[in-house]
Amino acid sequence: MRIAVIDDERPARRELKHQLMEFLPDADIEEGESGSQALEMAGETAYDMIFLDINLGDINGTVLVNALQNMQPNTKIIFVTAYSDYAVRAFELGVEDYIMKPYDKRRIEKMLKKCGMSGEKGSTAGWRDMEWRPLDSRGNKTRKIAINTAGRTLFIEVDKIVFIETYNRGCLIHTVKEEYFEGKSIGEFEKRLSEMGFFRCQKSYLINLEKVKEMFLWKNNSFVIKMEGYEEHILPVGREKIKNLRQLLGT
Repeated sequence: MRIAVIDDERPARRELKHQLMEFLPDADIEEGESGSQALEMAGETAYDMIFLDINLGDINGTVLVNALQNMQPNTKIIFVTAYSDYAVRAFELGVEDYIMKPYDKRRIEKMLKKCGMSGEKGSTAGWRDMEWRPLDSRGNKTRKIAINTAGRTLFIEVDKIVFIETYNRGCLIHTVKEEYFEGKSIGEFEKRLSEMGFFRCQKSYLINLEKVKEMFLWKNNSFVIKMEGYEEHILPVGREKIKNLRQLLGT
């Protein structure tokens, strides 16, 4: 789980980070001290949660939240404020919740539960990062991952994913029937799927090896591949990846 804490006061950032770590000890928590830094961070990394101080030095949080929601529509944004009169404004802007300074541990636990996190000490991840593996009719585990798209959480069978590509500060997940957008980076998908038969053939593409239909020479002695059901797409193979890909495909 990745969390960003944006506050122009360092002690406040550190205190919130400390309290969050009590409930989410394995979370990767990054700090930002301004609105401009928050925009830069959101442009480079997909976060599960962003804690946003309303009174930042350069950009007011109530203005900044719209940009962050557009950049990362699936991220849960929580306002951080010392003033209770911002509560109504927070909900008008569509944020998940708000917490008051000074921080109260019980309030943070309640907020985490409201946001779909366990909020219990010793938890290692939120529901968005968990892989769901129900039993099929024969008692075998079916492999599924959670995809957050268009305000919904879909559980997609891994075997139905053909390839994933970077797109608009996130990824497009191409399945045998549909395409979905997810605000996570391709690196995050690589970590989740590399042990399930997926291979990063190029920096912008993660492919399901079972769905590779053809690999052939292209311009400038480079290699490309075509995937089942997406023959009109020609996916590049990085020169440093060719040897490993050939070995994996047995060619």
